[in-house]
Amino acid sequence: MQHKLNLYNTLTRKKAVFEPLHAPFVGMYVCGPTVYGEPHLGHARSAVTFDVLYRYLKYLGYKVRYVRNITDVGHLENDADEGEDKIQKRAKLEHLEPMEVVQHYTNVYQKDMATLNAMSPDIEPRASGHIIEQIQMIEEILANGMAYEVNGSVYFDVPAYHKDNNYGKLSGRIIEDLLSNTRDTEGQGEKRSPLDFALWKKASPQHIMRWPSPWSDGFPGWHLECSAMSRKYLGETFDIHGGGLDLMFPHHECEIAQSQASNSHTDAARYWVHNNMITVNGQKMGKSLGNFINLSELFSGNHQMLEQAYSPMAIRFFILQAHYRSTLDFSNEALQAAQKGYRKLMNGLRVLEKMSYPTEGTGTPDEKLNDELLKLTEDCFRGMDDDLNTARTIASLFNLLKKINSLYLGQLPISSLTRGTFDTVRTTYTALVMDVLGLKEEPAGDMEEMLELVLGFYKEAKETKAYDKVDAIRAELKKQGIVIKDLKTGIDWAYEE
Repeated sequence: MQHKLNLYNTLTRKKAVFEPLHAPFVGMYVCGPTVYGEPHLGHARSAVTFDVLYRYLKYLGYKVRYVRNITDVGHLENDADEGEDKIQKRAKLEHLEPMEVVQHYTNVYQKDMATLNAMSPDIEPRASGHIIEQIQMIEEILANGMAYEVNGSVYFDVPAYHKDNNYGKLSGRIIEDLLSNTRDTEGQGEKRSPLDFALWKKASPQHIMRWPSPWSDGFPGWHLECSAMSRKYLGETFDIHGGGLDLMFPHHECEIAQSQASNSHTDAARYWVHNNMITVNGQKMGKSLGNFINLSELFSGNHQMLEQAYSPMAIRFFILQAHYRSTLDFSNEALQAAQKGYRKLMNGLRVLEKMSYPTEGTGTPDEKLNDELLKLTEDCFRGMDDDLNTARTIASLFNLLKKINSLYLGQLPISSLTRGTFDTVRTTYTALVMDVLGLKEEPAGDMEEMLELVLGFYKEAKETKAYDKVDAIRAELKKQGIVIKDLKTGIDWAYEE
């Protein structure tokens, strides 16, 4: 393949060239949402990050199987082994069956992700649909001496696993420190060690969500579902496991332990990829902190922290303008800047649509200009190849766009380019903006027709020197984020940047 993607692997703490286990096939598993509430900006960052990874792998020619789960059981309050199931709690509040809650918020999540132009995963399994696979994995872990049953519940034995393995190798946690920090602050209850975690929980009489098992009527632990479903759809060893940085410990750490304990195998995932958090004034955005903004509120502007509504593509651009492993701080100013940056890239697509290569032989190729443009196009890929650095790719696209605009305005003659260079510029810009970054034009389908009509009135007003009408048309369009451009070649419009 022409480009070599370097990915940062949380497990090894370094970047390395991505080499699939069975090229050109790639298996990618990403932790999806627990569907008990509307998706917020934090959910969007993870979905957009791995959507771009999915898109770029496909662009490079890989055949990707992208699996992203829906957690619809077993995720208890505070991510602990005690307390109420988050979905069951919402079901009680809304007087619904738990699966009604699940279906509603799954539909909302999928709709919002589609609005952000995130591609659907190839498989989107639910935890409740894979109870058999989870029970089988528990039986394997018990048979290998790494779990124990107490009063109908089954717990993973972290100290037993750690004897021959390294619990904490993903997160960098040291088990002795974890033990010293938990002994004084947590009651162990049924657990032999405070670090042990539930594989299966016996359901209390009032617990609605329950299934039969060899140990009790109960439900699986939260960590187990991803180990069982990734193995079912991608095999015991697969290429990429992704998710938010907040899942690294304990969720992903527990996944590694479960997978190894069940099959006595090496790590299930070869590359662990984590996106960082969205923050508000330096504090993580999250439901538990009460500082989150639902995507529907961002789209409508109906939230006390918002100065205006923001379009889905502006939100997507906002997420992409930072490297996925860096924190991204929310502010209205940042979103407004993202809106302008998005429009700038869209203007580039419009300009390229209007440009065409002249008849062969109308000019002499300028070798220096051709080399400069080809270097600019190649630079656009350096960011993507360097650990999905979309921020650098966007900066490179803006540099390329300066040259595109100069060609469009006649400041640089298109005839000085070879046909190959012209096509490379067009295809690189279009493919990266639309196919890889996943940005698309948002106006309604008939907007361009209406604009052409308005521009006709504008042209007539100019020709008759009705400058009050000229100014009025300009002002009204500017309110809609549209600016009129008077060019030597005629009148055109562009998104306000």
